[in-house]
Amino acid sequence: MSKQTAAKPSNPSESWPQRSPLRTPKLGDRVYEQIVERIVDGTLAEGDRLPSEHGFCRMFEVSRPVIREALARLRADGIIESRQGSGSYVRRRPVRDLLRYGDSTNAAQILRCFEFRIALEGEAAALAAARHTAADLRCIREANDACDDAANKGRLGKEEDLEFHMAIAHASGNALFAETMELLHDDIQDGMDTARNLSKGEQKERVRILRDEHGAVLEALADNDADRARVAMRAHLHNAQRRIVGAK
Repeated sequence: MSKQTAAKPSNPSESWPQRSPLRTPKLGDRVYEQIVERIVDGTLAEGDRLPSEHGFCRMFEVSRPVIREALARLRADGIIESRQGSGSYVRRRPVRDLLRYGDSTNAAQILRCFEFRIALEGEAAALAAARHTAADLRCIREANDACDDAANKGRLGKEEDLEFHMAIAHASGNALFAETMELLHDDIQDGMDTARNLSKGEQKERVRILRDEHGAVLEALADNDADRARVAMRAHLHNAQRRIVGAK
């Protein structure tokens, strides 16, 4: 006998628990967090239709531009998709094990940090390709070698990985890149920890990918190719973000 499944309400927002109105300055961030929370914890499953913009406005008591900002970020992260004339749907849920390494609010913060790093470090790499000194390039190579050594010893190597990225920021010739990354230190390490923990079962493949991606960045820097360095760094960070989201 086939099991009967309960019909879902025609209006998805009807099944969502009421929350207190959002009153913080960063409303877009809060809406983004709360939608991600429902997707990560399974309240919304892959394929489920999201409430309409109007439904979200009533639910969170915010304006449409705030809702549109949050939905645009969710689409950019590959978590939801829009279907012409039908609305927005959950495209994929961040990998199930993500909550083992932090709550759903932390998951949203990790994704936000990757989004910012893609923009920040892509430009830092482009400038570093154009401006680095011989000493800068030596420091970057040494940091990359330290990443390889950590991997060979079976360690996660987050400190070595961070040092590689910091060395590139310093080589940009603009101290604000490195200073900004220092301010984001804890968030960056959270992201690195999560990405590594989620791939512990595929350590050899993770190490291979990391070496290839770091190698592409380093090669572009050595060739003084700013455009290629930017693309390589953005791809490296975007791929790490996609691995957390669960994209292939």
